[in-house]
Amino acid sequence: MEQNKPQTEQELSQQAAVRRQKLADLCEAGHNPFEITKYAQDAYSADLKQEFAELPAEAETGKIVSLAGRMMSKRIMGKASFAHLRDQKGDIQIFVKRDLLGEEAYAAFKKLDIGDIIGVKGEVFRTKMGEISVRITELTLLSKSLLPLPEKFHGLTDREARYRQRYVDLIVNPEVKDTFVKRSQIMKEIRAYLDEKGFLEVDTPILTPFEIGASARPFYTHHNTLNMDMVLRIETELYLKRLIVGGMDRVYEVGRIFRNEGMDPKHNPEFTTIELYQAFTDFHGMMDLVEEMYKRLALKVCGSLEITYQGKQIDMGHWERLTMVEAVKKYSGVDFNDWKTDEDAIAAAKEHHVELPEVPTKGAILAEFFDAFVEDKLIQPTFIYDYPVEISPLAKRKPNDPAFTERFEYFIDCTEYGNAFSELNDPIDQKARFERQVAERKAIEPECRAQVDYDYVNALEYGLPPTGGLGFGVDRLVMLLTDSASIRDVLLFPTMKPID
Repeated sequence: MEQNKPQTEQELSQQAAVRRQKLADLCEAGHNPFEITKYAQDAYSADLKQEFAELPAEAETGKIVSLAGRMMSKRIMGKASFAHLRDQKGDIQIFVKRDLLGEEAYAAFKKLDIGDIIGVKGEVFRTKMGEISVRITELTLLSKSLLPLPEKFHGLTDREARYRQRYVDLIVNPEVKDTFVKRSQIMKEIRAYLDEKGFLEVDTPILTPFEIGASARPFYTHHNTLNMDMVLRIETELYLKRLIVGGMDRVYEVGRIFRNEGMDPKHNPEFTTIELYQAFTDFHGMMDLVEEMYKRLALKVCGSLEITYQGKQIDMGHWERLTMVEAVKKYSGVDFNDWKTDEDAIAAAKEHHVELPEVPTKGAILAEFFDAFVEDKLIQPTFIYDYPVEISPLAKRKPNDPAFTERFEYFIDCTEYGNAFSELNDPIDQKARFERQVAERKAIEPECRAQVDYDYVNALEYGLPPTGGLGFGVDRLVMLLTDSASIRDVLLFPTMKPID
């Protein structure tokens, strides 16, 4: 069996030189593999193994198939050899016999390298050792691999290399592909669920005309024809709600989002969210939707409501619901209702060594208490609702308690997974909140280029119905349902700093 042991750069460059010479020889003989444009593939490895699962050892099937894929191993044994071909669905052994293939073709096979892409035709049978195999009568080199595959390309030491060269990672570690197959399945299920509920999938602009006052930092670019700076979107919310104003009562977008901020196992500068908006419902309607959708996803993708994430058992069948005030009282013993003034809240924060926010109001300090005492306790699925108005510029105030808004976030394994509101539809209140938000940003960052989105305020003045809205990160959800520790494990091509 050919095996690639850890090699020096000199050995690797020698191997690459040998492979290029083999290609040159093929071209000179009129067999340039890169001139081949297609191959008639009519079967796949996993399907054949399933179809002939009951076939006894040394039995023939009489079934002739054409397979295509990458050669992953080769064992030369004189007049007969074995190799493994990897196709889209898995690996299968091929049996190559000189008498069947012909002397010239067999000699050509012996010169093939691990990693070469080949097409083969032959009969399916089971070997004496019990392995479903294909006894080939035709072999075509479809593409020459000019670089040797690494033998050691997994584990922590090679993780950076795997993210940079995902194409090699997918070849060498086939289980990685399973994560992305599951990701695709998750997206399909979410779309199916929302479509069944009468939501319409839409697209809104990625390039936006200016920076809004939100805390997330954007990426800037320049539009040459219009001679104006533009901003890559940090959310899809404001455009989607314009559509609710326009009478599209249930809309959602699978949106690529860009934030010029830190990177860690849960954050990448570009990521995917789903935002959805439904007219004539509120944040409780969104809560029910989240719970129903996540239960469905767990059953469809993981086969159970009980899932394992990083060694912890998560029960997706049970969701706790607590207000932020209740949660802070439960886990810190501090009762927001005892604070009569902002000064009371500041004193409590100092007493409990809680960091003070930039604008130290009662509501903002409550949110800091939540971060300090509550979030790291929320392992099982939990809705936290009724957020302070200071940290919820787009949510509707509670009619009976205007210091709070009809907003929730939901948490699993101490991580926030999504955010929802009863949407603010009062244009006068919205305008004031936007202006205050931008003023606060500019007070902290005088160079900030944030502006109020007055066109959105204008849209609200035409009338936004009572609306429930929800936004959640797709990448974190995929991490949860595939038991992946880092966001980079669920992004095919995560953002990486160049090696040089």
